[in-house]
Amino acid sequence: MKEKRMERRGFLKYTAAVTVGTSVLGTSIFAAAKQTPAKLRKAVQLGMLPKGLPDADKFKLAKKCGFEGIEAYPMNDLDAAREQGRLARAAGVPIHSIVFGGWRTPFSDPDPKVIKKGLAGMETALRCARAMGAETVLLVPAVVKENISYADAYRRSQKHIRKLLPLAEEVRVIIAIENVWNKFLLSPLEFARYVDEFDSPWLQAYFDVGNIIIYGYAQDWLRTLSKRIVKIHLKDFRRRGYQWTNLRDGDVNWPEVRLALDEIGYNGFMTTELSGGDEAYLRDLVKRIDLIIAGK
Repeated sequence: MKEKRMERRGFLKYTAAVTVGTSVLGTSIFAAAKQTPAKLRKAVQLGMLPKGLPDADKFKLAKKCGFEGIEAYPMNDLDAAREQGRLARAAGVPIHSIVFGGWRTPFSDPDPKVIKKGLAGMETALRCARAMGAETVLLVPAVVKENISYADAYRRSQKHIRKLLPLAEEVRVIIAIENVWNKFLLSPLEFARYVDEFDSPWLQAYFDVGNIIIYGYAQDWLRTLSKRIVKIHLKDFRRRGYQWTNLRDGDVNWPEVRLALDEIGYNGFMTTELSGGDEAYLRDLVKRIDLIIAGK
């Protein structure tokens, strides 16, 4: 009981510290950042580009439509990964991140075989990211299920992810934890604590604007996670009808999101994670992102 009281006391102390840092913005840790507008770069996931085109043409189309970067996926062949990265850079849209995911081999699973497969997959993804020239690998850290408690998911995932940090440092690629509908890290305070407990620059947050709309507000999460955020996904969601929408057609408060980005001084890529489409669709998507960047 004493140990549990200490854990609770520690969490409340941490919560208070994070809350102080994100309250009354005029005197918050963001005061200096407010003076420097965020430098936002538009990116698109590789899977959103027309399927029938070779990679080189996909990258050229992305550049033509106004994107500045690509988010790709792991490849087992590192030579092929290097070539894909080269083609993207040549087109002017470097691969800035790759998505490993983790739904099939979550680090919360009690089965050692699942963990072994997940670790091997992430090791490949980290090396692939290095070969492509990417800065981050997106990871879903854990999945809470009927037979996997929240506490076990928290403990197990941290234990196994720590095994990957030496490799992340070696290849100079950040493991970016994303908030998804996995019944885990359900508040910005907890997400911040989870990241901080690794105490490593090679473990940061990948924030998805649309994923939290059913149980929170994106601007609140941005201000709380703050400098922990290394990458951002752009999606939108409509609570009424419970459906994904195109950007600016849902319930995300984009003007507040834009203000929060300036307040935390975020500088980096914002990657669309939507359904794919043709050139006209992609051009329209870029216009929507430009309106978001303009604070509209």
